[in-house]
Amino acid sequence: MFRPLELFIGLRYVRAKRRNQFISFISTVSIVCITISVMALITVMSVMNGFDYQLRSRILGAISDATVSAIQPGESVQNWQYAMQQVKANPHVRGAAPYVEIQSFLQGQRSSGAIVRGVDTAQEPNVSDINKHMVAGSFDSLKPDSWNIVLGKDLALQLGVNVGDKVTMIVPELRATPLGSVPRIRGFRVSGIFEVGMEEFDSGLGVISLGDAEKLKSLAGPTGIRLKLDDLYNAQPVARQLADTLGQVYGVTTWMDSHANFFTAIAMEKHVMFIILSLIILVAVINLISMLMMLVTDKQADIAILRTLGSTPRSIMGMFMVQGVLVGFVGIGFGVGLGSLLSWRLPGIVKFIEHVTGVTFLSPDVYYISEVPSRLDWHDVVGVSLVTFLFSLLATLYPAWRASRTQPAQALRYE
Repeated sequence: MFRPLELFIGLRYVRAKRRNQFISFISTVSIVCITISVMALITVMSVMNGFDYQLRSRILGAISDATVSAIQPGESVQNWQYAMQQVKANPHVRGAAPYVEIQSFLQGQRSSGAIVRGVDTAQEPNVSDINKHMVAGSFDSLKPDSWNIVLGKDLALQLGVNVGDKVTMIVPELRATPLGSVPRIRGFRVSGIFEVGMEEFDSGLGVISLGDAEKLKSLAGPTGIRLKLDDLYNAQPVARQLADTLGQVYGVTTWMDSHANFFTAIAMEKHVMFIILSLIILVAVINLISMLMMLVTDKQADIAILRTLGSTPRSIMGMFMVQGVLVGFVGIGFGVGLGSLLSWRLPGIVKFIEHVTGVTFLSPDVYYISEVPSRLDWHDVVGVSLVTFLFSLLATLYPAWRASRTQPAQALRYE
């Protein structure tokens, strides 16, 4: 079978026993360092992907991918049934639900400001997951004219109320009465408590029936329509399509408009971590340079003999590049395998360490995400592998070039 001379001799050099055992030791250290670097980078990227996924899931579990609303905030959507038909006709829309949003002040044993959202319990599960995060009571208790309210867990603690207790909602909008202008006030019974795992919603969101919200605000319809899309990353193009379809009397916004800075910061942090940890790979590759330089010195006589037999400097250079690239490949292979395995089993490993040591790394009392998440992405694995291979390839250039510059007469003078 045909094999290039450079590849054949390079592989022979790798398999052959060396006179200098220290070179073999440095070669092993190079492989171990590259393996650890690749494994660490893949694991860190997986953990950051896990945090990003958890935060995105929790935030988008309480908000919608896109929203259709009236141009004037707080007003009813004109002909909202027509708008519902139009948005549902879009192939990218998986679900739609009307809502009314109210800025309010809630009073139980204590007081707190909150956003109260009026929803249709039959359609709301199509666009959010609040019904799946109930820790007490029932989401389906929000019937029209029931005047029930479901609160976030932290909001209920702030108000000092539980299921079955009464809260008073004060809407900062004045209405005319025989006694003068007074704010809108209404009593509600707490019929449920939810916990989505995000402070923004657990401490500042209450949910009531859509009909009760319309009566409280004296509205003829919902203030908007919340949408669930087939691909949340495609929200902006779909929003433009819907805006063109519905016309100028409707406003269309997406989750990117309200939380873009948050997710951009996470993505930026991930990129910075990738760059910083790539420097660890660069440090590991320095061992590869040392190994090849010593190997070139050890093989001076062999290089000289090959040159006298007609090997070109380019051919000599290729022989030593094969050895360096092979060491890089072995390190990458072990690193990808161990890194993928560690990323897959990391949550269980962390739980085991917590159980053995009694130390909680992410306390539920402090952090919204109390478990170390990990989500392996093959794009990251490929990226890490390519960066490591590129560093390994660059590390072989100078030693291989030095080998190609060996002068046969000078190298064989004392042989």
